[in-house]
Amino acid sequence: MESAQPDMDRALMLDGNAAGGLLQEIFAAEMTASPTECAHCGREGELGTLLAFTQAPGVVLRCPACEHVVLRIVETPDAIYMDARGTLYLRLERRPA
Repeated sequence: MESAQPDMDRALMLDGNAAGGLLQEIFAAEMTASPTECAHCGREGELGTLLAFTQAPGVVLRCPACEHVVLRIVETPDAIYMDARGTLYLRLERRPA
């Protein structure tokens, strides 16, 4: 029997651009176009294409292909914590000198 209730996670999900301001604050650069690769399934894409969940104590970015966690970011009064275990790489462009 299928549930008529919508999936709570899907109702709270945004695209990765929702985390753009926070990522720019951390890296001092626009990050949503930065390429990354999911450590679980190997999907490659821009950070802005990840699934963003912002209704938690922090921001969780998930792979749109396999839905595994790629990045977690939590802000406290003293620090910003970032867990990037779900990514094989995150490419950062060099600024022109």
